[in-house]
Amino acid sequence: MSAHEAARLAQARAWLRQDPDPETRDELAGIITRAASGHEAAVAELEDRFRARLEFGTAGLRGEIAAGSNRMNRVLVAQAAAGFAAYLTERAAAGTTPTVVIGYDGRKNSRVFAKDSAEIFAGAGLNAVLLPRLLPTPVLAFAVRHLGADAGVMVTASHNPPNDNGYKVYLGGENHGSQIVAPADAEIAAHIERVAEQADVGAIPRSESYRIADEEVVDAYVSATAAVAPAPVGTAGLRWVYTAMHGVGWETASRVLAEAGYPAPWTVSEQRDPDPTFRTVSFPNPEEPGAMDLSFAKARALGAELVIANDPDADRLAVGIPDPSAEGGWRRLTGNEVGLLLGWRAARAATADGPAAPGASLACSLVSSPALAAVAAHYGLDFHETLTGFKWISRAPGMLFGYEEALGYLVNPETVRDKDGISAAVALLGLAAEARGRDATIADLLDEVAAEIGFFASGQVSIRVEDVAVIGRIMAALRQDPPAAFGGVAIEAAEDLLAAGDGAQAGDVLRYRLADGSRVIVRPSGTEPKLKVYLDAHADSAEAAQASIAALDTAIHALLDTLI
Repeated sequence: MSAHEAARLAQARAWLRQDPDPETRDELAGIITRAASGHEAAVAELEDRFRARLEFGTAGLRGEIAAGSNRMNRVLVAQAAAGFAAYLTERAAAGTTPTVVIGYDGRKNSRVFAKDSAEIFAGAGLNAVLLPRLLPTPVLAFAVRHLGADAGVMVTASHNPPNDNGYKVYLGGENHGSQIVAPADAEIAAHIERVAEQADVGAIPRSESYRIADEEVVDAYVSATAAVAPAPVGTAGLRWVYTAMHGVGWETASRVLAEAGYPAPWTVSEQRDPDPTFRTVSFPNPEEPGAMDLSFAKARALGAELVIANDPDADRLAVGIPDPSAEGGWRRLTGNEVGLLLGWRAARAATADGPAAPGASLACSLVSSPALAAVAAHYGLDFHETLTGFKWISRAPGMLFGYEEALGYLVNPETVRDKDGISAAVALLGLAAEARGRDATIADLLDEVAAEIGFFASGQVSIRVEDVAVIGRIMAALRQDPPAAFGGVAIEAAEDLLAAGDGAQAGDVLRYRLADGSRVIVRPSGTEPKLKVYLDAHADSAEAAQASIAALDTAIHALLDTLI
């Protein structure tokens, strides 16, 4: 056994001694035993689990539930909670005690991780408030502002595979309940590292003096969200299907819908209630192929006009509409199409009685469609393009609405500074009901927007990998030998955001602008082991825009085949 392998064994044994979870402890003990006997697969497994620590990414900590510093488990969560408590204590004003709110969804270990965190926050002398039961992520984001808390933690892995979990961190005060950004992420990570170096989570002080939040917090979220779009004339008789994708959305969404005055939907009963195994889908993500098949089947059988889906923690929204040209007669709108509709809605509302207030803006991530900028220009609004993630979008000045193409929408920035699939659903239902009142459909609304700003089309090439190092190699190859064209269309300008300067926000993103006005953006996913390539085109007709996307898609696949 090499010195490196012996060091890994010692590291794993130190971890084992402090692990309070019998499941992950037994799992790790077996791997250690096999590795000590020279079993190559076990040695490699230890290397993978302990070669690094999970880091704060686009959505905080997120990873597979298993033993090790590179996995999600009770040791890692305890270290994160203690480190975050130290950070909050350090930055608190003299004589004040920070308050932190903790929420959790229905995933495996979510409640355990949340309770561990509440006990550690309380043990550190903080005012810890645990939400009363499993709830959507937007309720936690709302609670941070509603309670005037200094911080919030949401235990969720959103739409990741079943055995993943995560730890999203929010800051109150001047951050207005948004997710953490630099330098807070690095400062928190440094505190966590100091806790981890002590290698004894059993010595971290704990207390059961945390408080369970009043139901008033949930009631307040329901009322604020229902007020986003009270049911207009034309709502009666609206036939639609809803799925919670085995997550926590239905209980809260049903209350919001009733208070807002919308007719109750048909629900996909197999996916309505929380189920950490997500048994009917390969991935509990409405973007994934097949994830909405049950919804569409129900819509076809019952003659629905619309399908609405939340992801498991209800911070994302997916929308399906009838489409005779699509397989099965239904299609899911892209995130850009929904973002365009909701942005158009916000722009019209802001200018209904005259010019919008100075500084009023629309915002989206840099990988989202340029169509939103066109809407902003058409209605005389400011526009902001940000790095990917709502931790950036939520900070756009004067924002009336913000979105990212991965089905995330922020329609009520005065109450929730994060993507919110429930408030977005209410806003979308309001649009559908208004259109219905004049015998129009969601598809008709998309045509109306195109008549104002032109025809935009988007596409995406997404490659999931087993080894994330593959993604790094592809990005390095593109930087070392940049392409000159895609599909015969020359690249006029190329930007590497890792080298961004002059105050620009840097990120691992490559952006190409082509001679025909189309755009290609390449970046690693911040939440999954994926490389994502975003395609955008603008043309004089829908057919021309789609043809441009099809040509780009073919060219990107051909290029990636040579790099993988």
